[in-house]
Amino acid sequence: MERGGLFAGSNPFELAQRWLDAAWKTEPNDANAMALATVTGDGLPNVRMVLLKEIEANGFVFYTNRTSAKGRELEAVAKAAGVLHWKSQRQQLRFRGPVEMVDAAMSDAYFATRHPQSRAAAVASKQSQPLASRQVMLDATAAVAEASGGAPARPEHWGGYRIRPVEIEFWADGDHRTHDRFRWTRASAEAQEWRVARLYP
Repeated sequence: MERGGLFAGSNPFELAQRWLDAAWKTEPNDANAMALATVTGDGLPNVRMVLLKEIEANGFVFYTNRTSAKGRELEAVAKAAGVLHWKSQRQQLRFRGPVEMVDAAMSDAYFATRHPQSRAAAVASKQSQPLASRQVMLDATAAVAEASGGAPARPEHWGGYRIRPVEIEFWADGDHRTHDRFRWTRASAEAQEWRVARLYP
C-alpha cells in the first residue's frame, strides 16, 4: 500500500507526534486542543474540549478533575474517543479505545508544572457542579492559594487519564473531497501489531 509523505511511518504514535509537532508551528492557539468523547452508564454520549498533554509509546494522556462529568463517565464506562482538528494544516487525528488512570507520581509531576493559580483553581473547583456566581469561585481559589502558601499540592480528585487506542485514524484534506484517510487498528490495547487500511473519504 502506498503510504508516503504525511502518512509515512510504521508507528502510529510517532506519526501522531509528528503531526502535532507540525501543528504547533501553524495553529494560533492550543494545537493540542482535543475533543474528548465519553459515554454515561446508560449510553448517552458527551463531548468537550480538553488539552492533550502527552503522546506516549502506547497512549494519549490528558488531565482533569476526576469528580467532573467526564471523570464520572470514565468511571462508569472506561472507554473514550478523541479528535484533534488542525484547520491551518487541514489535517485531523482521531482515536478511540479503553481508558486507564495514570499513576499518582505522573499526575503529581504534571500538576507541579502548572501555574500556581491554575493549581489553586483545580483544588477549589467542584467541576461540573452548579456555581452560584463567578465570585464564589474566585474567592474559593484565593482561599486555597493563601492556605497553601501559593503552592497547592495536587488534590486526590485531580489526575491524568490515558487512552490506549485500538483504532487511530489520520486524515488530510484533498482537492474537491479527494481526502486521504488511513485507519490503523489492532486487536487490543496490548497488541503490538497494527493493520493499516486506506479509507474512502
